[in-house]
Amino acid sequence: MVSYPLKHHYFLSVCKITNSFCTFARETIFYFLLQGRPLWPLAVALGMNTSDKEILHLAVPSIVSNITVPLLGLVDLAIAGHLGSARFIAAISVGSMIFNIIYWLMGFLRMGTSGMTGQAYGARDTKGIHMLLRRSLTMSLLIAAVFLLFQWPLREAALSIIHPSQVVWPLAATYFNIVIWGAPAMLSLYSLNGWYIGMQDTRVPMFVAIFQNIVNIIASLLFVFVFDMKVAGIALGTLVAQWSGVLLSVVLLRAKLRRMKFSPILTSPIIDSSTTDSLAADNGKRYSWGTFFRTDRDIFLRTLCLVAVNLAFTSAGARQGDLMLAVNTLLMTFYTLFSYVMDGFAFAGEALGGKYYGARDYLGLHNVIRRLLIRWGLSLALAFTAAYALGGNLLLRLLTNDAQVVAAAHTFAYWTWLIPLSGFAAFVYDGIFIGLTATRGMLISSFTASLAFFLVLAVAVFSPMAHTHPLLVNHILWLAYIIYLAMRGVMQYFILRSASRC
Repeated sequence: MVSYPLKHHYFLSVCKITNSFCTFARETIFYFLLQGRPLWPLAVALGMNTSDKEILHLAVPSIVSNITVPLLGLVDLAIAGHLGSARFIAAISVGSMIFNIIYWLMGFLRMGTSGMTGQAYGARDTKGIHMLLRRSLTMSLLIAAVFLLFQWPLREAALSIIHPSQVVWPLAATYFNIVIWGAPAMLSLYSLNGWYIGMQDTRVPMFVAIFQNIVNIIASLLFVFVFDMKVAGIALGTLVAQWSGVLLSVVLLRAKLRRMKFSPILTSPIIDSSTTDSLAADNGKRYSWGTFFRTDRDIFLRTLCLVAVNLAFTSAGARQGDLMLAVNTLLMTFYTLFSYVMDGFAFAGEALGGKYYGARDYLGLHNVIRRLLIRWGLSLALAFTAAYALGGNLLLRLLTNDAQVVAAAHTFAYWTWLIPLSGFAAFVYDGIFIGLTATRGMLISSFTASLAFFLVLAVAVFSPMAHTHPLLVNHILWLAYIIYLAMRGVMQYFILRSASRC
Protein backbone atom coordinates (compact mmCIF):
# COMPACT_ATOMS: atom_id res chain seq x y z
CA MET A 1 0.00 0.00 0.00
CA VAL A 2 1.40 3.39 -1.04
CA SER A 3 1.67 6.00 1.73
CA TYR A 4 1.34 9.59 0.59
CA PRO A 5 2.73 12.52 2.59
CA LEU A 6 0.17 14.37 4.68
CA LYS A 7 0.28 17.47 2.50
CA HIS A 8 -0.62 15.34 -0.54
CA HIS A 9 -3.64 14.11 1.37
CA TYR A 10 -4.76 17.69 1.90
CA PHE A 11 -4.01 18.43 -1.75
CA LEU A 12 -6.29 15.61 -2.90
CA SER A 13 -9.01 16.67 -0.44
CA VAL A 14 -9.11 20.22 -1.69
CA CYS A 15 -9.03 18.92 -5.29
CA LYS A 16 -12.34 17.20 -4.55
CA ILE A 17 -13.73 20.54 -3.40
CA THR A 18 -12.42 22.11 -6.61
CA ASN A 19 -14.14 19.44 -8.70
CA SER A 20 -17.44 20.03 -6.89
CA PHE A 21 -17.17 23.79 -7.40
CA CYS A 22 -16.36 23.36 -11.09
CA THR A 23 -19.39 21.10 -11.50
CA PHE A 24 -21.58 23.74 -9.84
CA ALA A 25 -20.11 26.45 -12.07
CA ARG A 26 -20.65 24.41 -15.24
CA GLU A 27 -24.26 23.57 -14.40
CA THR A 28 -25.03 27.15 -13.39
CA ILE A 29 -23.59 28.68 -16.54
CA PHE A 30 -24.77 26.26 -19.19
CA TYR A 31 -28.12 25.21 -17.79
CA PHE A 32 -29.58 28.21 -16.01
CA LEU A 33 -27.88 31.27 -17.39
CA LEU A 34 -26.49 30.80 -20.87
CA GLN A 35 -29.71 29.33 -22.24
CA GLY A 36 -31.89 31.31 -19.85
CA ARG A 37 -34.96 29.20 -20.65
CA PRO A 38 -35.38 27.39 -17.31
CA LEU A 39 -36.01 30.71 -15.59
CA TRP A 40 -38.99 31.65 -17.73
CA PRO A 41 -41.32 28.77 -16.74
CA LEU A 42 -40.72 29.95 -13.18
CA ALA A 43 -41.56 33.50 -14.27
CA VAL A 44 -44.81 32.34 -15.85
CA ALA A 45 -45.74 30.25 -12.82
CA LEU A 46 -45.24 33.24 -10.52
CA GLY A 47 -47.25 35.57 -12.75
CA MET A 48 -44.37 37.88 -13.59
CA ASN A 49 -44.63 40.70 -16.09
CA THR A 50 -41.92 42.01 -18.43
CA SER A 51 -40.34 44.16 -15.71
CA ASP A 52 -40.10 41.16 -13.39
CA LYS A 53 -38.33 39.16 -16.11
CA GLU A 54 -35.87 41.99 -16.68
CA ILE A 55 -35.20 42.18 -12.96
CA LEU A 56 -34.75 38.43 -12.64
CA HIS A 57 -32.47 38.29 -15.69
CA LEU A 58 -30.14 40.81 -14.03
CA ALA A 59 -30.50 39.79 -10.39
CA VAL A 60 -29.91 36.03 -10.59
CA PRO A 61 -26.38 36.17 -12.08
CA SER A 62 -25.51 38.93 -9.60
CA ILE A 63 -26.63 36.76 -6.69
CA VAL A 64 -24.47 33.90 -7.99
CA SER A 65 -21.52 36.33 -8.25
CA ASN A 66 -22.11 37.55 -4.69
CA ILE A 67 -22.14 34.01 -3.36
CA THR A 68 -18.86 33.13 -5.09
CA VAL A 69 -16.95 36.23 -3.89
CA PRO A 70 -16.42 35.01 -0.27
CA LEU A 71 -15.04 31.74 -1.62
CA LEU A 72 -11.80 33.49 -2.60
CA GLY A 73 -11.02 34.27 1.03
CA LEU A 74 -12.52 31.00 2.25
CA VAL A 75 -10.23 28.91 0.04
CA ASP A 76 -7.18 30.87 1.22
CA LEU A 77 -8.14 30.30 4.86
CA ALA A 78 -8.84 26.60 4.24
CA ILE A 79 -5.40 26.10 2.70
CA ALA A 80 -3.71 28.15 5.44
CA GLY A 81 -5.49 26.00 8.00
CA HIS A 82 -3.63 22.95 6.72
CA LEU A 83 -0.14 24.45 6.96
CA GLY A 84 0.34 23.26 10.53
CA SER A 85 0.33 26.52 12.51
CA ALA A 86 -2.21 29.10 13.62
CA ARG A 87 0.15 31.91 12.59
CA PHE A 88 -0.53 31.16 8.91
CA ILE A 89 -4.30 31.48 9.43
CA ALA A 90 -3.78 34.72 11.35
CA ALA A 91 -1.53 36.14 8.61
CA ILE A 92 -4.05 35.38 5.86
CA SER A 93 -6.87 36.81 7.99
CA VAL A 94 -4.97 40.06 8.58
CA GLY A 95 -3.91 40.40 4.96
CA SER A 96 -7.41 39.65 3.65
CA MET A 97 -8.93 42.16 6.06
CA ILE A 98 -6.64 44.93 4.79
CA PHE A 99 -7.53 44.35 1.15
CA ASN A 100 -11.22 43.81 1.89
CA ILE A 101 -11.43 47.28 3.46
CA ILE A 102 -9.35 48.90 0.70
CA TYR A 103 -11.42 47.43 -2.11
CA TRP A 104 -14.69 48.04 -0.29
CA LEU A 105 -13.81 51.74 -0.18
CA MET A 106 -13.04 51.60 -3.92
CA GLY A 107 -16.53 50.31 -4.70
CA PHE A 108 -17.41 53.70 -6.19
CA LEU A 109 -15.49 52.66 -9.31
CA ARG A 110 -18.13 50.03 -10.04
CA MET A 111 -21.22 51.85 -8.77
CA GLY A 112 -20.47 55.19 -10.38
CA THR A 113 -19.75 53.53 -13.71
CA SER A 114 -22.89 51.38 -13.72
CA GLY A 115 -25.31 54.24 -13.18
CA MET A 116 -23.93 56.55 -15.87
CA THR A 117 -23.39 53.70 -18.34
CA GLY A 118 -27.00 52.60 -17.79
CA GLN A 119 -28.17 56.11 -18.63
CA ALA A 120 -26.03 56.22 -21.77
CA TYR A 121 -27.39 52.80 -22.75
CA GLY A 122 -30.97 53.98 -22.24
CA ALA A 123 -30.28 57.07 -24.35
CA ARG A 124 -28.62 54.88 -27.02
CA ASP A 125 -25.55 57.08 -26.81
CA THR A 126 -22.82 54.81 -28.18
CA LYS A 127 -20.13 57.48 -27.89
CA GLY A 128 -21.06 58.08 -24.28
CA ILE A 129 -20.90 54.36 -23.53
CA HIS A 130 -17.35 54.12 -24.90
CA MET A 131 -16.29 57.35 -23.20
CA LEU A 132 -17.50 56.20 -19.79
CA LEU A 133 -15.61 52.92 -20.14
CA ARG A 134 -12.38 54.75 -20.94
CA ARG A 135 -12.81 57.26 -18.11
CA SER A 136 -13.60 54.63 -15.52
CA LEU A 137 -10.64 52.45 -16.52
CA THR A 138 -8.35 55.49 -16.52
CA MET A 139 -9.41 56.41 -12.99
CA SER A 140 -9.01 52.79 -11.82
CA LEU A 141 -5.48 52.54 -13.17
CA LEU A 142 -4.48 55.92 -11.72
CA ILE A 143 -5.72 54.93 -8.24
CA ALA A 144 -3.97 51.55 -8.56
CA ALA A 145 -0.74 53.35 -9.49
CA VAL A 146 -1.04 55.42 -6.31
CA PHE A 147 -1.48 52.22 -4.26
CA LEU A 148 1.60 50.68 -5.84
CA LEU A 149 3.65 53.84 -5.42
CA PHE A 150 2.76 54.21 -1.73
CA GLN A 151 2.49 50.51 -0.89
CA TRP A 152 5.11 50.64 1.89
CA PRO A 153 3.46 53.39 4.01
CA LEU A 154 0.04 51.86 3.26
CA ARG A 155 1.21 48.45 4.47
CA GLU A 156 2.88 49.81 7.60
CA ALA A 157 -0.12 51.98 8.50
CA ALA A 158 -2.56 49.10 8.06
CA LEU A 159 -0.46 46.65 10.08
CA SER A 160 0.11 49.25 12.79
CA ILE A 161 -3.65 49.75 13.17
CA ILE A 162 -4.41 46.01 13.29
CA HIS A 163 -1.21 45.34 15.28
CA PRO A 164 -0.78 41.58 14.85
CA SER A 165 1.79 39.65 16.90
CA GLN A 166 5.49 39.74 16.09
CA VAL A 167 5.21 36.27 14.58
CA VAL A 168 2.26 37.13 12.34
CA TRP A 169 3.45 40.61 11.26
CA PRO A 170 6.15 39.49 8.74
CA LEU A 171 3.86 36.81 7.27
CA ALA A 172 1.05 39.33 6.79
CA ALA A 173 3.56 41.74 5.25
CA THR A 174 4.62 39.02 2.79
CA TYR A 175 1.00 38.47 1.81
CA PHE A 176 0.47 42.21 1.35
CA ASN A 177 3.68 42.68 -0.69
CA ILE A 178 2.47 40.15 -3.26
CA VAL A 179 -1.29 40.80 -3.40
CA ILE A 180 -0.87 44.59 -3.71
CA TRP A 181 0.33 44.01 -7.29
CA GLY A 182 -3.17 42.84 -8.09
CA ALA A 183 -4.57 46.34 -7.45
CA PRO A 184 -4.58 47.34 -11.16
CA ALA A 185 -6.44 44.13 -12.00
CA MET A 186 -8.97 44.41 -9.18
CA LEU A 187 -9.78 48.09 -9.69
CA SER A 188 -10.01 47.64 -13.47
CA LEU A 189 -12.38 44.76 -12.85
CA TYR A 190 -14.55 47.05 -10.72
CA SER A 191 -14.80 49.47 -13.64
CA LEU A 192 -15.50 46.69 -16.13
CA ASN A 193 -18.16 45.08 -13.92
CA GLY A 194 -19.86 48.45 -13.45
CA TRP A 195 -19.84 49.01 -17.20
CA TYR A 196 -21.29 45.56 -17.86
CA ILE A 197 -24.08 46.13 -15.33
CA GLY A 198 -24.91 49.46 -16.95
CA MET A 199 -25.06 47.61 -20.27
CA GLN A 200 -27.74 45.33 -18.76
CA ASP A 201 -25.33 42.39 -18.61
CA THR A 202 -24.65 40.76 -15.24
CA ARG A 203 -23.70 37.39 -16.70
CA VAL A 204 -20.16 38.38 -17.70
CA PRO A 205 -19.27 39.49 -14.13
CA MET A 206 -20.69 36.17 -12.93
CA PHE A 207 -18.59 34.17 -15.39
CA VAL A 208 -15.49 36.12 -14.36
CA ALA A 209 -16.19 35.61 -10.62
CA ILE A 210 -16.58 31.85 -11.08
CA PHE A 211 -13.48 31.68 -13.27
CA GLN A 212 -11.46 33.61 -10.67
CA ASN A 213 -12.45 31.16 -7.95
CA ILE A 214 -11.46 28.16 -10.04
CA VAL A 215 -8.08 29.70 -10.93
CA ASN A 216 -7.50 30.73 -7.31
CA ILE A 217 -8.14 27.21 -6.02
CA ILE A 218 -5.90 25.53 -8.59
CA ALA A 219 -3.07 28.10 -8.38
CA SER A 220 -3.02 28.23 -4.56
CA LEU A 221 -2.97 24.46 -4.27
CA LEU A 222 -0.14 24.29 -6.78
CA PHE A 223 2.02 26.96 -5.14
CA VAL A 224 1.41 25.78 -1.56
CA PHE A 225 1.37 21.98 -1.74
CA VAL A 226 3.58 21.38 -4.78
CA PHE A 227 6.11 24.23 -4.52
CA ASP A 228 5.83 24.52 -0.70
CA MET A 229 5.54 28.33 -0.76
CA LYS A 230 3.15 28.59 2.23
CA VAL A 231 1.81 32.16 2.73
CA ALA A 232 3.63 33.43 -0.34
CA GLY A 233 1.98 30.66 -2.36
CA ILE A 234 -1.50 31.60 -1.14
CA ALA A 235 -0.84 35.25 -1.98
CA LEU A 236 0.54 34.35 -5.40
CA GLY A 237 -2.53 32.19 -6.11
CA THR A 238 -4.76 35.17 -5.28
CA LEU A 239 -2.67 37.42 -7.52
CA VAL A 240 -2.85 35.00 -10.46
CA ALA A 241 -6.62 34.71 -10.01
CA GLN A 242 -7.06 38.50 -10.01
CA TRP A 243 -5.12 39.00 -13.22
CA SER A 244 -6.77 35.99 -14.86
CA GLY A 245 -10.17 37.47 -14.05
CA VAL A 246 -9.45 40.86 -15.59
CA LEU A 247 -7.90 39.27 -18.69
CA LEU A 248 -11.02 37.15 -19.22
CA SER A 249 -13.19 40.23 -18.72
CA VAL A 250 -11.19 42.15 -21.34
CA VAL A 251 -11.50 39.27 -23.82
CA LEU A 252 -15.28 39.22 -23.33
CA LEU A 253 -15.32 43.02 -23.55
CA ARG A 254 -13.72 42.98 -27.01
CA ALA A 255 -16.37 40.55 -28.22
CA LYS A 256 -19.15 42.70 -26.73
CA LEU A 257 -17.80 45.87 -28.33
CA ARG A 258 -17.76 44.15 -31.73
CA ARG A 259 -21.38 43.07 -31.28
CA MET A 260 -22.39 46.60 -30.29
CA LYS A 261 -21.61 47.83 -33.80
CA PHE A 262 -24.49 45.74 -35.11
CA SER A 263 -26.89 46.10 -32.16
CA PRO A 264 -30.30 47.46 -33.27
CA ILE A 265 -30.84 48.79 -29.75
CA LEU A 266 -27.80 51.07 -29.94
CA THR A 267 -27.95 52.01 -33.61
CA SER A 268 -31.59 53.04 -33.85
CA PRO A 269 -32.47 56.58 -32.72
CA ILE A 270 -34.26 56.97 -29.42
CA ILE A 271 -36.38 59.89 -30.64
CA ASP A 272 -36.90 61.84 -33.81
CA SER A 273 -33.84 63.49 -35.37
CA SER A 274 -34.98 67.04 -34.56
CA THR A 275 -34.34 66.54 -30.84
CA THR A 276 -31.50 64.02 -30.95
CA ASP A 277 -28.76 66.67 -30.67
CA SER A 278 -30.30 68.37 -27.63
CA LEU A 279 -30.80 65.03 -25.90
CA ALA A 280 -27.21 64.00 -26.60
CA ALA A 281 -25.98 67.32 -25.18
CA ASP A 282 -28.10 66.85 -22.06
CA ASN A 283 -26.87 63.29 -21.60
CA GLY A 284 -23.30 64.51 -22.12
CA LYS A 285 -23.73 66.69 -19.03
CA ARG A 286 -25.11 63.74 -17.08
CA TYR A 287 -21.85 61.80 -17.37
CA SER A 288 -19.28 64.56 -17.82
CA TRP A 289 -15.99 64.48 -15.86
CA GLY A 290 -17.55 66.76 -13.26
CA THR A 291 -20.53 64.45 -12.79
CA PHE A 292 -18.17 61.49 -12.78
CA PHE A 293 -16.07 62.90 -9.92
CA ARG A 294 -19.07 64.14 -7.93
CA THR A 295 -20.78 60.77 -8.21
CA ASP A 296 -17.68 58.84 -7.17
CA ARG A 297 -16.99 61.25 -4.30
CA ASP A 298 -20.52 60.85 -2.89
CA ILE A 299 -20.36 57.06 -3.15
CA PHE A 300 -16.92 56.99 -1.53
CA LEU A 301 -18.10 59.11 1.42
CA ARG A 302 -21.24 57.00 1.71
CA THR A 303 -19.07 53.86 1.81
CA LEU A 304 -16.95 55.44 4.55
CA CYS A 305 -20.14 55.76 6.60
CA LEU A 306 -20.94 52.08 6.07
CA VAL A 307 -17.41 51.00 6.97
CA ALA A 308 -17.45 53.18 10.11
CA VAL A 309 -20.74 51.65 11.28
CA ASN A 310 -19.59 48.08 10.69
CA LEU A 311 -16.23 48.62 12.40
CA ALA A 312 -17.94 50.35 15.33
CA PHE A 313 -20.43 47.48 15.64
CA THR A 314 -17.60 44.93 15.77
CA SER A 315 -15.56 47.06 18.18
CA ALA A 316 -18.53 47.55 20.52
CA GLY A 317 -19.07 43.80 20.58
CA ALA A 318 -15.39 43.17 21.30
CA ARG A 319 -15.54 45.57 24.28
CA GLN A 320 -18.06 43.22 25.88
CA GLY A 321 -15.72 40.25 25.78
CA ASP A 322 -14.97 37.30 23.53
CA LEU A 323 -18.37 35.68 24.04
CA MET A 324 -20.36 38.73 22.87
CA LEU A 325 -17.96 39.24 19.98
CA ALA A 326 -18.52 35.64 18.89
CA VAL A 327 -22.31 35.98 19.28
CA ASN A 328 -22.50 39.18 17.24
CA THR A 329 -20.22 37.75 14.55
CA LEU A 330 -22.49 34.72 14.17
CA LEU A 331 -25.68 36.79 14.14
CA MET A 332 -24.24 39.17 11.54
CA THR A 333 -24.04 36.13 9.26
CA PHE A 334 -27.84 36.43 8.98
CA TYR A 335 -27.38 39.95 7.59
CA THR A 336 -24.63 38.76 5.23
CA LEU A 337 -26.81 36.00 3.76
CA PHE A 338 -29.67 38.46 3.22
CA SER A 339 -27.33 41.00 1.64
CA TYR A 340 -26.04 38.48 -0.93
CA VAL A 341 -29.56 38.13 -2.31
CA MET A 342 -30.67 41.76 -1.98
CA ASP A 343 -27.48 43.06 -3.57
CA GLY A 344 -28.45 41.13 -6.69
CA PHE A 345 -31.70 43.09 -6.90
CA ALA A 346 -29.83 46.31 -6.09
CA PHE A 347 -27.64 45.65 -9.14
CA ALA A 348 -30.81 45.17 -11.18
CA GLY A 349 -32.00 48.54 -9.86
CA GLU A 350 -28.74 50.18 -10.97
CA ALA A 351 -29.00 48.78 -14.49
CA LEU A 352 -32.72 49.28 -15.09
CA GLY A 353 -32.94 52.58 -13.21
CA GLY A 354 -30.14 54.00 -15.34
CA LYS A 355 -31.62 52.62 -18.56
CA TYR A 356 -35.12 54.00 -18.07
CA TYR A 357 -33.85 57.33 -16.74
CA GLY A 358 -31.50 57.73 -19.70
CA ALA A 359 -34.33 56.86 -22.10
CA ARG A 360 -36.65 59.41 -20.42
CA ASP A 361 -39.09 56.55 -19.80
CA TYR A 362 -40.32 57.72 -16.40
CA LEU A 363 -43.35 55.42 -16.45
CA GLY A 364 -41.05 52.43 -16.95
CA LEU A 365 -38.76 53.74 -14.19
CA HIS A 366 -41.66 54.07 -11.75
CA ASN A 367 -42.83 50.56 -12.59
CA VAL A 368 -39.36 49.06 -12.01
CA ILE A 369 -39.02 50.85 -8.65
CA ARG A 370 -42.42 49.58 -7.56
CA ARG A 371 -41.72 46.00 -8.66
CA LEU A 372 -38.29 45.98 -7.04
CA LEU A 373 -39.56 47.44 -3.79
CA ILE A 374 -42.84 45.53 -3.34
CA ARG A 375 -42.80 42.43 -5.51
CA TRP A 376 -39.19 41.50 -4.80
CA GLY A 377 -37.84 43.49 -1.86
CA LEU A 378 -40.78 43.13 0.52
CA SER A 379 -41.52 39.55 -0.54
CA LEU A 380 -37.94 38.46 0.03
CA ALA A 381 -37.82 40.33 3.34
CA LEU A 382 -40.90 38.46 4.56
CA ALA A 383 -39.47 35.15 3.34
CA PHE A 384 -36.13 35.72 5.09
CA THR A 385 -37.90 36.84 8.27
CA ALA A 386 -39.92 33.62 8.33
CA ALA A 387 -36.82 31.55 7.58
CA TYR A 388 -34.83 33.20 10.38
CA ALA A 389 -37.67 32.87 12.87
CA LEU A 390 -38.26 29.19 12.07
CA GLY A 391 -34.75 28.03 11.12
CA GLY A 392 -32.45 30.48 12.86
CA ASN A 393 -31.52 27.99 15.56
CA LEU A 394 -30.54 25.42 12.94
CA LEU A 395 -28.31 27.93 11.17
CA LEU A 396 -26.60 28.82 14.46
CA ARG A 397 -25.86 25.17 15.13
CA LEU A 398 -24.47 24.77 11.63
CA LEU A 399 -22.13 27.70 12.23
CA THR A 400 -20.86 26.51 15.61
CA ASN A 401 -21.09 23.57 18.00
CA ASP A 402 -20.12 25.68 21.02
CA ALA A 403 -23.11 25.30 23.37
CA GLN A 404 -22.25 28.44 25.33
CA VAL A 405 -22.13 30.62 22.21
CA VAL A 406 -25.39 29.14 20.87
CA ALA A 407 -27.15 29.69 24.20
CA ALA A 408 -25.96 33.29 24.38
CA ALA A 409 -26.96 33.90 20.76
CA HIS A 410 -30.54 32.81 21.50
CA THR A 411 -30.91 35.85 23.77
CA PHE A 412 -30.35 38.18 20.82
CA ALA A 413 -31.62 36.03 17.95
CA TYR A 414 -34.90 37.92 17.51
CA TRP A 415 -32.95 40.97 16.33
CA THR A 416 -32.06 38.98 13.22
CA TRP A 417 -35.78 38.69 12.46
CA LEU A 418 -35.86 42.47 12.06
CA ILE A 419 -32.89 42.68 9.69
CA PRO A 420 -34.77 41.83 6.44
CA LEU A 421 -37.78 44.10 7.02
CA SER A 422 -35.67 47.01 8.25
CA GLY A 423 -33.03 46.68 5.54
CA PHE A 424 -34.65 45.67 2.26
CA ALA A 425 -35.66 49.21 1.25
CA ALA A 426 -32.10 50.49 1.69
CA PHE A 427 -30.77 47.85 -0.71
CA VAL A 428 -33.40 48.59 -3.36
CA TYR A 429 -33.10 52.38 -3.10
CA ASP A 430 -29.30 52.21 -3.16
CA GLY A 431 -29.52 50.52 -6.54
CA ILE A 432 -32.10 52.99 -7.85
CA PHE A 433 -30.18 56.04 -6.61
CA ILE A 434 -26.99 54.76 -8.25
CA GLY A 435 -28.86 54.21 -11.51
CA LEU A 436 -30.20 57.77 -11.35
CA THR A 437 -26.75 59.04 -10.26
CA ALA A 438 -28.64 60.67 -7.37
CA THR A 439 -25.73 59.83 -5.11
CA ARG A 440 -26.01 62.96 -2.98
CA GLY A 441 -29.33 61.71 -1.60
CA MET A 442 -27.77 58.31 -0.92
CA LEU A 443 -24.90 60.00 0.94
CA ILE A 444 -27.25 62.15 3.02
CA SER A 445 -29.36 59.16 4.04
CA SER A 446 -26.29 57.05 4.93
CA PHE A 447 -24.66 59.87 6.90
CA THR A 448 -27.84 60.63 8.85
CA ALA A 449 -28.49 56.95 9.57
CA SER A 450 -24.86 56.49 10.67
CA LEU A 451 -25.15 59.49 12.96
CA ALA A 452 -28.28 57.96 14.52
CA PHE A 453 -26.39 54.67 14.99
CA PHE A 454 -23.53 56.37 16.84
CA LEU A 455 -25.89 58.41 19.00
CA VAL A 456 -27.76 55.29 20.15
CA LEU A 457 -24.46 53.43 20.54
CA ALA A 458 -23.13 56.22 22.77
CA VAL A 459 -26.00 55.55 25.18
CA ALA A 460 -24.87 51.95 25.50
CA VAL A 461 -21.12 52.60 25.73
CA PHE A 462 -20.92 55.65 27.95
CA SER A 463 -23.90 55.15 30.28
CA PRO A 464 -23.53 53.53 33.74
CA MET A 465 -25.48 50.50 32.52
CA ALA A 466 -22.45 49.44 30.50
CA HIS A 467 -20.99 47.95 33.69
CA THR A 468 -24.16 46.86 35.47
CA HIS A 469 -26.26 45.46 32.58
CA PRO A 470 -23.93 43.98 29.95
CA LEU A 471 -26.72 42.12 28.15
CA LEU A 472 -28.77 45.30 27.83
CA VAL A 473 -25.76 47.00 26.24
CA ASN A 474 -25.70 44.43 23.46
CA HIS A 475 -29.44 44.78 22.96
CA ILE A 476 -28.96 48.54 22.53
CA LEU A 477 -26.14 47.85 20.06
CA TRP A 478 -28.48 45.75 17.93
CA LEU A 479 -31.24 48.34 18.26
CA ALA A 480 -28.81 50.97 16.94
CA TYR A 481 -28.01 48.77 13.94
CA ILE A 482 -31.67 48.12 13.12
CA ILE A 483 -32.42 51.86 13.36
CA TYR A 484 -29.48 52.51 11.04
CA LEU A 485 -30.78 50.08 8.41
CA ALA A 486 -34.36 51.36 8.59
CA MET A 487 -33.42 55.05 8.50
CA ARG A 488 -31.47 54.63 5.28
CA GLY A 489 -34.46 53.20 3.44
CA VAL A 490 -37.01 55.61 4.93
CA MET A 491 -34.92 58.69 4.16
CA GLN A 492 -34.25 57.55 0.60
CA TYR A 493 -37.98 57.04 0.08
CA PHE A 494 -38.76 60.64 1.07
CA ILE A 495 -35.78 62.05 -0.88
CA LEU A 496 -36.90 60.25 -4.05
CA ARG A 497 -40.51 61.23 -3.50
CA SER A 498 -39.55 64.87 -3.04
CA ALA A 499 -37.36 64.83 -6.19
CA SER A 500 -40.11 63.26 -8.29
CA ARG A 501 -42.45 66.15 -7.42
CA CYS A 502 -39.97 68.77 -8.61
